[in-house]
Amino acid sequence: MLRIAKVPMPRPAAGEVLVRVLATSLNGGEVQGRAGRLSAVLGKKFPMRTGIDLVGEVVEVAADVDDVEVGQMVWAISETPPGTAAEYFAVRRSRLSPAPSTLTALQAVTIPAGATNAVTALRDKAAIKPGERLLVRGATGGVGSFAVQVGKLYGAHVTALARAEALSTARSLGADEAIDYRSTPLSALGRFDVIVDTAGSDFRGQRRLLSPGGRMVAITIDMNRRLASLAYVLGSTIHGPRRVRIFRGDPDPQLLTDVARLADQGVLRPIVNEVYPLDRIAEAHRSLEAGGVIGKHVIEIAKPSVEA
Repeated sequence: MLRIAKVPMPRPAAGEVLVRVLATSLNGGEVQGRAGRLSAVLGKKFPMRTGIDLVGEVVEVAADVDDVEVGQMVWAISETPPGTAAEYFAVRRSRLSPAPSTLTALQAVTIPAGATNAVTALRDKAAIKPGERLLVRGATGGVGSFAVQVGKLYGAHVTALARAEALSTARSLGADEAIDYRSTPLSALGRFDVIVDTAGSDFRGQRRLLSPGGRMVAITIDMNRRLASLAYVLGSTIHGPRRVRIFRGDPDPQLLTDVARLADQGVLRPIVNEVYPLDRIAEAHRSLEAGGVIGKHVIEIAKPSVEA
């Protein structure tokens, strides 16, 4: 059960910054964590907090932090365990950067987790090249929507897999082709140089779509079959030329800064599905768990001290 509770006011420890949180967003991993499917990562101790990203105002900095100012607007991604769905959050300096200056907090908070994962997947793990064919599975979700945009930024030909009702959104993000995954089997899609999978299932079926030397990057795995999934990923590195990779998102300040710059340049477009106040966060979780969300659900926690 997800509930709101009062907890002691946090204080920044050495190397930390205290942020007055304006907004956080909902991510798929939080739903799995709340359901107990990530106990191997998050542990089994309850109560457990939720929220992995934030946009907010700096209200206090530790004595050893000299490059962040009180009043500065920042965004951040927390470490494990999470907890950004709160009025105040103490975050390590190495986990934050200045927030985009051209977006509201509600817009900006949809970006950091998804966009940093997309950049890491395509730039660092797949090393995608201009002209390569990219397939994005879950192309209008929190990560997939940015994988489409980042793929176009790097010059790929992007095919988006999404629900029929989301295909127009996928095209508006830059997809060259947008296909309803419920009416088109994987076997009919052709060959791809790179696949980004945000669903975490049917690795075998997707791997068959890779050209020789192709790369598939999975953002998540099916936690109900995690051992089998991990074994398949490991096996792909040993047998055959088509590799499957997974990674744990861990952006550094430079990556967060790079993504903020792309957002300010209008290269990355935020998609706000719905805004919920903090006292309706359980409703937001139920909606995300039901599926079909385009973009991100945002939890609004406070208004800026000075309205833009």
